[in-house]
Amino acid sequence: MINIINVLKALTDETRLRIINLFIKSGKNLCVCELMDALKLPQYSISKALSILRNVNLLTAEKEGTWVYYNLNKSTPENRNLFSFLKNYLNNDIFLEDEKRLNERLLLRKNNKCVIGILPEKELLKLIKEKVKV
Repeated sequence: MINIINVLKALTDETRLRIINLFIKSGKNLCVCELMDALKLPQYSISKALSILRNVNLLTAEKEGTWVYYNLNKSTPENRNLFSFLKNYLNNDIFLEDEKRLNERLLLRKNNKCVIGILPEKELLKLIKEKVKV
């Protein structure tokens, strides 16, 4: 019973819900910089939220070189049911805007991996515009 209470507590924060939504809707492994750009939040906010979500076993992390990719932990039926439930309800404007920004950011991947890192917003938008033109 304690685990479900901790999971529900972890989901009471808007930033953490927005992060979970991006994983649910994208179906991809994501790195911190991609989440930063999608949510327009600083690295420390994203990292703290990811840590909390990992501590309640909603996310997993995998290191590849200097990059750490996070993904949904779908190893339990309870998590899969929770993600399915949330997918149906996280659809208001803020979640849709996050998804749009993430999809634009994901255009910059090479071989389905982040290669850009953290960039100032103006530089990032320029790269996205160039990629969309191609």
